[in-house]
Amino acid sequence: MEMEARRVLWLAAVAWWAAAVARGDPQVPCYFIFGDSLVDNGNNNYIVSLARANYPPYGIDFAGGPSGRFTNGLTTVDVIAQLLGFDNFIPPFAATSGGQLLGGANFASAAAGIRAETGQQLGGRIPFAGQVQNYQTAVATLVSILGDQDTASDHLSRCIFSVGMGSNDYLNNYFMPAFYNTGSRFTPEQFFNALPGAHFTFIDGYNIFADILANAASYGFTVTNAGCCGVGRNNGQVTCLPFQAPCANRDEHIFWDAFHPSEAANIIVGRRSYRAQSPNDVYPMDISTLASI
Repeated sequence: MEMEARRVLWLAAVAWWAAAVARGDPQVPCYFIFGDSLVDNGNNNYIVSLARANYPPYGIDFAGGPSGRFTNGLTTVDVIAQLLGFDNFIPPFAATSGGQLLGGANFASAAAGIRAETGQQLGGRIPFAGQVQNYQTAVATLVSILGDQDTASDHLSRCIFSVGMGSNDYLNNYFMPAFYNTGSRFTPEQFFNALPGAHFTFIDGYNIFADILANAASYGFTVTNAGCCGVGRNNGQVTCLPFQAPCANRDEHIFWDAFHPSEAANIIVGRRSYRAQSPNDVYPMDISTLASI
């Protein structure tokens, strides 16, 4: 009986190894995401908020339909997760539990900003401080799962963390842009000096998107000044209404709605974030290099 049990365990181990080889393990064990509606994939579905995208036509090209993503399909972090080798997209923290956290979580929340008051006119949202608190909760869960803090710290030290927010702070606070040039802008080197042992990189999403706009035709885009759905001039004043019929040529639109890129644009940004196409895309390294350290 004992021999048979060992045989079953050995067969199970072989099956697991074969599956791992077939699919390929991800380049990093986990991926944690902080941000706003550009990368929110469902957290706002669980709070009382006007900033939601869990209804059609959002998700019209996403395999699971409307999920809370503010686009027709994939977000940039979905693309990056695929390129990093994850089998599944990183789940929203609000719908994550237990062992799922070993692979990471998405803490992003639509309408959120770095400042706590940002987006308050839209109701519930999770500002940056709240997202960090949720991460601390996730860490406590990981310590419990892995058995001790040292093991959890070792696991987390090999993960990638993505922070991309701040646009809502300017969009929703009229006088904030005046402060932009008066503040201190940390460089990756300064972050490294503040947190020895960690590695940092800056993805210049503004530069990447500006290049897409300037060379739209070369990327296959024919519409650069209008959303695929929405309300107002060029569909650029209000986000998509529930069950509104979107444009048919979605892959030719840079913008999906008044504020968010289409899946086609997100794929380009995600790919260039992972593997830089130009020296101006990232500094000092792209995500593929970061993952290899």
